[in-house]
Amino acid sequence: MLSKSQIKLITSLKQKKYRQQHGFFVVEGIKTINELLNSNFVLHTLYTTDSFNINAINEVIISNSDLKRISFLTSPNKALAIFKTPKAKNIDESGLIVALDSISDPGNLGTIIRLCDWFGVKELVCSKETVDCYNPKVIQATMGSIARVNVNYVDLAQFLKASNLPVYGAFMEGESVYLKTTLEDGIIVMGNEANGVSKEIESLISEKISIPRFGDFQATESLNVATAAAVLLSEFKRR
Repeated sequence: MLSKSQIKLITSLKQKKYRQQHGFFVVEGIKTINELLNSNFVLHTLYTTDSFNINAINEVIISNSDLKRISFLTSPNKALAIFKTPKAKNIDESGLIVALDSISDPGNLGTIIRLCDWFGVKELVCSKETVDCYNPKVIQATMGSIARVNVNYVDLAQFLKASNLPVYGAFMEGESVYLKTTLEDGIIVMGNEANGVSKEIESLISEKISIPRFGDFQATESLNVATAAAVLLSEFKRR
């Protein structure tokens, strides 16, 4: 049976301040846990209803009812693990980089991390106002891709000013990405779900690009930011 202190620690990790205080984050689901076990992430404790056959010191067999008590999911998936939060790695500016300006939805961030992994983008740079990548909902949405994408939180304006790479920004009024004659490796900036790219960051954009609407009525206001990121990354990689 789980102790009160174990339950308190696990449930506290739903909040960013306790993740930062303890240096841990929660991962749920067998697939995602296995992805991180096979990466450089360091396991603290694995709580599972079925043995993973790893070091017994790190594995705790629990009942389904105990898993429901600690899970953040409506339907828990056999296991919950606590991993140590890794130290941030230096940003490699040798290839394509995605930069996020105040993304607030955990599902969007998790999907964008997964997209970066899919398209071979190793560096994701986030403004300090962007949702925490170790939020349980973000981790769930990455489906393990968090293990292969280097996520950094920076002063985004200062980062863009210091970079020598071209900076592309996603804007409704930008030039169609399909009509651009050249698309170089650089930084693709995606803006906040409700407000787009902020004025401060907009002033640092080299080229504004857009995804044209093809519908007969063209009444849709905008694309979801993760959907837009998928289209832009596909086009950059296709070139």
